[in-house]
Amino acid sequence: MLKNNIWPMGLRPNPSQLPSVTDTYFLKTKDIVSSYGDTEVTYAIFMRRPVISALNLAIDWLEAIVKERKSNVNIKRCFKEGSDVGAGEPMIYISGSMLLLVDLETALLQKIGATCVAAYNARSMVESLRKTSFLAMDARHCAGADMADLMAYGAYVGSQRVKSEGEAIGFIGCATDKTAHLFENKKGLGTMPHALVGYAGSTLKAAEMFHATWPDQPLTVLIDYFGKEITDGLMVCRAFKDLVDKKSLSLRIDTHGGRHIEGLDVAGSYAVLERNAPESIRGFRTDQELKYLIGTGVSAAAIWHLREMLDNAGFEKVKIIASSGFGPEKCKVFSLANVPVDVIGTGSYLPSRWSETYATADIISYGGKSQVKVGREFLLRR
Repeated sequence: MLKNNIWPMGLRPNPSQLPSVTDTYFLKTKDIVSSYGDTEVTYAIFMRRPVISALNLAIDWLEAIVKERKSNVNIKRCFKEGSDVGAGEPMIYISGSMLLLVDLETALLQKIGATCVAAYNARSMVESLRKTSFLAMDARHCAGADMADLMAYGAYVGSQRVKSEGEAIGFIGCATDKTAHLFENKKGLGTMPHALVGYAGSTLKAAEMFHATWPDQPLTVLIDYFGKEITDGLMVCRAFKDLVDKKSLSLRIDTHGGRHIEGLDVAGSYAVLERNAPESIRGFRTDQELKYLIGTGVSAAAIWHLREMLDNAGFEKVKIIASSGFGPEKCKVFSLANVPVDVIGTGSYLPSRWSETYATADIISYGGKSQVKVGREFLLRR
């Protein structure tokens, strides 16, 4: 459970705003219950797909709202934080006054579904690449700061799940300061976007500007802006040999899907994998798996090619950071090819199909009497 002093600001309770962000039919129901008499109810909340339980933020929010309303609820969790939850399995039961709870459903469910799916995806990615560090770079893909808080928490929960089961590096940070505390950091992580390289006019100049501004920080240089990943990458390495020797230089590749990395094509991609990870291209592979292995953009072959070029030039100590479309499936394929990537920057652990994130709440008892709409009997307490 997160400590109150590090609670994400956007998720703190704001009772005054609740009516404006709550489905109208809940507000009307509250008015009716107020007129005709309150009753004790129990809600069951479930998902329609397998997820990882990542409920702490939602529960903290609910408890704070209830406290603000000077009331009480009984919360029964069916799964520990970070545990597997099957499709249709009740994750949590909430019992209390219907007058108290009926207008909280909208905001509460918003804090559950996508977070649990993000945790599931993050767990899958870390499991596939246990020796790789991950950065949660999802903030710019989120619909506002509240969602970014929830998604960073999902990455944290999924990562912690894998780390609790065995050796894994997992998620080591995120892009923004606001949720950095989840990963035991004071600041968000990241160095340069493509905009800085464009501003500088060359990859090397961008690196020089960054290093001059933050001389005591490790240097990560984005090398794909001009389509010369190998040429520019080696140029940077030669210019910063002191950082290379200190293992403080990383090259980041973010090549878009419209072309191969410099020096590669389909034939070259097969060849580089044949040298380094032959089993990855043996046997049947789906079209999507082949794209991740030998296709355009940041493929397994692209990373292996960059690693070969760096090692051949004597820059074995330079680390490789990869980004661009890293979700569960791509990480699984990279694992098959044993890709030598040190860090992955990802926002693609976010749910790709939003319809799978819908958390659902149903009342399963009124006044102590079990009752639920037809078809949802599986939610009744066992």
